[in-house]
Amino acid sequence: MTRFAAPIAEQIWNMKYRLKDGNGAALDASVEDTWRRIARALAAVEAEPEVWEDRFYEALEDFRFLPAGRITAGAGTGRKVTLFNCFVMGTVPDDMGGIFDNLREAALTMQQGGGIGYDFSTIRPKGAVVKGVSADASGPLSFMDVWDAMCRTIMSAGSRRGAMMATMRCDHPDIEAFIAAKSDPARLRMFNLSVLVTDAFMAAVKADGSWDLVFDGKVYHTVQARDLWNRIMQATYEYAEPGVIFIDRINAANNLNYIEKISATNPCGEQPLPPYGACLLGSINLARLVRDPFGKDAGIDDAELARLVALAVRMMDNVVDASGFPLPAQAAEAQAKRRIGLGVTGLADALLMCGLRYGSDAAAQRTGDWLHAIARAAYLASVDLAREKGAFPLFDRDAFLASGTMQAMDEDVRAAVAEHGIRNALLTSIAPTGTISLYAGNVSSGIEPVFAYSYTRKVLQPDGSRTEEEVVDYAVQMWRERMGDAPLPDHFVNAQTLPPQDHVRMQAAAQKWVDSSISKTINCPADISFEAFKDVYMQAWDLGCKGCTTYRPNDVTGSVLSVSEKSDRAPGEAPDQVRGDFPAEGGEVVYMSEPLDRPTELEGATYKLKWPDSNHAIYVTVNDIVLNGRRRPFEVFINSKNMEHYAWTVALTRMISAVFRRGGDVSFVVEELKAVFDPRGGAWMGGKYIPSILAAIGGVLEQHMVQIGFLEGEGMGLKADPQAQVVGLENGRRGPACPACGSYDMRMIEGCMTCGSCGHSKCA
Repeated sequence: MTRFAAPIAEQIWNMKYRLKDGNGAALDASVEDTWRRIARALAAVEAEPEVWEDRFYEALEDFRFLPAGRITAGAGTGRKVTLFNCFVMGTVPDDMGGIFDNLREAALTMQQGGGIGYDFSTIRPKGAVVKGVSADASGPLSFMDVWDAMCRTIMSAGSRRGAMMATMRCDHPDIEAFIAAKSDPARLRMFNLSVLVTDAFMAAVKADGSWDLVFDGKVYHTVQARDLWNRIMQATYEYAEPGVIFIDRINAANNLNYIEKISATNPCGEQPLPPYGACLLGSINLARLVRDPFGKDAGIDDAELARLVALAVRMMDNVVDASGFPLPAQAAEAQAKRRIGLGVTGLADALLMCGLRYGSDAAAQRTGDWLHAIARAAYLASVDLAREKGAFPLFDRDAFLASGTMQAMDEDVRAAVAEHGIRNALLTSIAPTGTISLYAGNVSSGIEPVFAYSYTRKVLQPDGSRTEEEVVDYAVQMWRERMGDAPLPDHFVNAQTLPPQDHVRMQAAAQKWVDSSISKTINCPADISFEAFKDVYMQAWDLGCKGCTTYRPNDVTGSVLSVSEKSDRAPGEAPDQVRGDFPAEGGEVVYMSEPLDRPTELEGATYKLKWPDSNHAIYVTVNDIVLNGRRRPFEVFINSKNMEHYAWTVALTRMISAVFRRGGDVSFVVEELKAVFDPRGGAWMGGKYIPSILAAIGGVLEQHMVQIGFLEGEGMGLKADPQAQVVGLENGRRGPACPACGSYDMRMIEGCMTCGSCGHSKCA
């Protein structure tokens, strides 16, 4: 019998986590082989590896403990990938050489699959004097553009593009430009943005006081704090960024505030980290631990939970020793502090099985109880490890116990730490779990509510046909197995029906017992008023959250998958109740218009492109079609005698031609190509700097489009694919298409757009 609770779970395992050789042949014959591979790799650093391998396997079995994707895919493979999920890079110095040294380090880290975070507050503002060169500074946003271009070119391990977080202090002189950066949907697309909000700023906001924008001791501007706060709120209201990080609160609570200062986080915000800080992630699957689900005695066994947490902590501590690191500084930082991030997933499903409505006071209380139990078990397990293997090297008993988090910890835990030390400086974090939640049987993700209880997924078959497959939430599947066709109880709610205040209440309940932070998205309805929207952030501040990320469907980011109702509601069923027996739309590739048929003959032009330092020219042929009296590009052929170019020129030919043939305004292809940055350097051509060969090809296509009248002039093409704005659902707007599988099932989950059909995510 298969261990997978749903077909999508097996598909995710096969696509993302199953070990295969270079030819694609499976080396993990079953998911049990995958668990064994991970258990053996993490037990290898133990004095008795055979004993711990079996115990680690037991923790992994039936998806009870879920190491993050980097560990699941990479442990025991012998491949040069890091098992750490997230990094914050070194402090960016305010000089050109140091800035580009940091750019190189970022590229090396993303090359091995790590998401990175940066604080750009250390770069002088735009217009500031640069001594010695008679020039004015271009400002931090200009360098963020360079990082963004670099990230586009780096394909991270596991066929995933690198994800980045950029932060900036609320008192930096360029903060207003930073806040507005994402108003251009084509700019900084590889970044998540967050403002570092201080306690002093929040006090000024509440008092309606003035606020100085300062760099290097110089006041550049003075603004009203409330006006600046409203700018942040307006930006995230309109295009979902920037997020807000309460940075002073993070530093005050940090167990290591005596030796480090935090000013940045990883891409999804759950890991505030110091320079070169790294963290590995893993989740306890609460949905698999509920006994007597939907029964009168439904609950989680405390002893079983504590035992599983202890094994998970030991496994994650071993990852510190088993993993490689992109940079020596990252390895040194990890070894000195042994930071881990143990969290949960399946929380919403577990609450449903226990008869609790997500967002209610009772659910918040139960969430706090579970997270408290996990924190206790994790800290006590780490104390036991310290007795056996030693405390983390930078442990200082008195300073550690004086930190904000430890002051709130149970007295018996504090006493144990005081007597024996602790192996890991920080232990808990709630990370995005979109893909591993699908792999575990489509359990609810992290501490998020259930997004949709079921939806239809279109699965591409080897012969090119597509079959329909229902994807059902784990708790709903459990309900069906036990209750048959009985309607779902009233406490079954989902992300579409929850008020934002319920989201904040749940985040705050969890945050009390999480020593790092939480990746969570607070879904807001499109018609929420601006004043009500601002109140969500103020509630997050007042309830003690360390940050806040919202998502409101809008014209810039598109709308998430909407779940429409059936007209055949059961008698007495509330109109806003989401039933578990109907699927949401989604999953099929939809064209803006029907693909254009190719005539027998086409007119076109061929352009010769000579790239400096290349032995052979590249020839770009563009053929056009005439529609409604207007000439438009239809296909492209790119050729070169240089065989080093063969694979990518063929791929580019096919992909661009496929886009051109679907119709619509395809000028965004030009802007995409022109933005490609080659880290090896570009070239000067025709008096302009061209950042890569691909950018040069984009320029040729643009030149052709201008000549045939398709574009009015240079730089006047679309900066983003418009298809998400012109293709709609019958009962709601359709979100952007998934770049991996083409389905219209992209959702904002835990601060990152994630595909519910295939699990693709920029951040996970």
